[in-house]
Amino acid sequence: MFWAIGGLSSYLLGLDRNTYELSGGVKTEGNSASGLKEPEFVWMTGYLFLVCFVGLFVLIPLRKILIVDMKLTYPSGMATAVLINGIHSRGDKMAKKQVHGFMKYFSISFLWAFFQWFFTGKDGYCGFSHFPTFGMKAWKHTFFFDFSTTLVGSGMIVSYLVNLSLLLGAVVSYGIMWPLIRQLKGEWYPASLDESSMKSLNGYKVFLAVALILGDGLYFFVKIMVITISNVRSRLKTKNLSPVHCHKKLFDEQKQNKFFLGETIPVWLGIIGYIIFSVISIIAVPIIFPQLKWYYVVVSYVLAPFLAFCNAYGAGLTDINMAYNYGKVALFVLAAISGRENGVVAALVGGGLVKSVIYVACILMQDFKTAHLTFTSPRAMFFNQVIGTAIGCVVAPCSFFLFYKAFDVGNPYGDFKAPHALIFRNMAIIGVEGFSALPLYCLRLCYGFFAFAISVNLVRDFLPRKIGQWAPLPLVMAVPFVIGASFAIDMCVGTLIVFVWRKRDTSKAEFMIPAVASGLICGEGLWTLPASVLALAKIKPPICMNFVAS
Repeated sequence: MFWAIGGLSSYLLGLDRNTYELSGGVKTEGNSASGLKEPEFVWMTGYLFLVCFVGLFVLIPLRKILIVDMKLTYPSGMATAVLINGIHSRGDKMAKKQVHGFMKYFSISFLWAFFQWFFTGKDGYCGFSHFPTFGMKAWKHTFFFDFSTTLVGSGMIVSYLVNLSLLLGAVVSYGIMWPLIRQLKGEWYPASLDESSMKSLNGYKVFLAVALILGDGLYFFVKIMVITISNVRSRLKTKNLSPVHCHKKLFDEQKQNKFFLGETIPVWLGIIGYIIFSVISIIAVPIIFPQLKWYYVVVSYVLAPFLAFCNAYGAGLTDINMAYNYGKVALFVLAAISGRENGVVAALVGGGLVKSVIYVACILMQDFKTAHLTFTSPRAMFFNQVIGTAIGCVVAPCSFFLFYKAFDVGNPYGDFKAPHALIFRNMAIIGVEGFSALPLYCLRLCYGFFAFAISVNLVRDFLPRKIGQWAPLPLVMAVPFVIGASFAIDMCVGTLIVFVWRKRDTSKAEFMIPAVASGLICGEGLWTLPASVLALAKIKPPICMNFVAS
């Protein structure tokens, strides 16, 4: 659902003539909230109901094979199970400490976001989110700390490598590349164009990020496919050569398997459910989006089970959900075969369709792994997924339109840049129009960054671990290319807090960091709701705090 609404929102943002045209970066006059009306809300909700439920049924027949027979770990699902089992086994004292830490930092984050709101009175660079931490010159290149507790909390959760890769991407892009390319204005791209145009500096930002993402995604796609094929073959051989293997299971594992398989989910339910929802989607999706022909939807649903199995198997081994990359492949293919007239819309909608099926199926298998380890009823897990998916299909469009009407979503200079909407739409444009519209030397630079992404992954996988573990993550490096360096700085502040905390008290840090980080994230996130309501009610903050050079 997360991915489906992403592709669809890219399409809707592209339709709105009063916002920033994602293919050209042209800003027109008017209220950015006026372009999307109730019909788009109905389309989005209907589209989500059509495509998200298909993913719940596609891998049900393979539940036993993936969880019990192949013993896939699904690290995130296992971590969730360990946390649940740990809370119930450690006693009330430790759980109370976590809850207290969560509530404390939740309150701090919420009150801090509320306090910041008073200083953002005008549209533009107002408030603490534009504080020139390292000076005005660094601020102009987006190097500053914007006091976002959400990003600080996120930085506390993710690994050091992720945050350092973000910082490296920020230095390479906004510290080196963009200042140098900006000096070539008039030579590499017309000086008359605004920097937000895709034929200007923004074109380099977006397409170099796309090159990194594609290089990283293609490498992992091939890697996961190779791992999947080799592991399936080895497991089949092991099963044939060692039929008594099942007798070597631990007693706890036997109990987990017995309970997990005791409440069966009929295979026919998965097959019939997939067929029924697929047929409904094949009929209804082309009605909502005539640009996506019905036979493209048929092909997508024929391929989806195979892609979903490969993705679920790979995620079980590596904890990497590749739905994003499978969706990009579908996006490019649909853009290429749909033609110039309908290609962009067909690619965005079809890519969202494929991603949603693969992503939902993978998440369901991950949650089944949690159920397997916590002795939770698989039927209860499945029906809760159905209920949650139904709620999400309504809540997600509501959240999107609330943000879109209350904030300037899609503004490349604002707080809500919608970078993935920009990337997805322009990937579709490349698939339709080719590379002729790119600015000078942009394609050559894309080749270089694409090769860099593959080379870095080869270094990580084939060199000794002492060297490979320091290889940056190209997909992560690409994020600051579009949204700026301040994002990376906020995340690195979170990493610094975790580093110092672990040095001072390792045991307490490991236990409390998830609770504290969650509190920071949820507090500022919750403030977004009253802030949206105030914006819709035309109530503006009383002060604009701004900074100018002396």
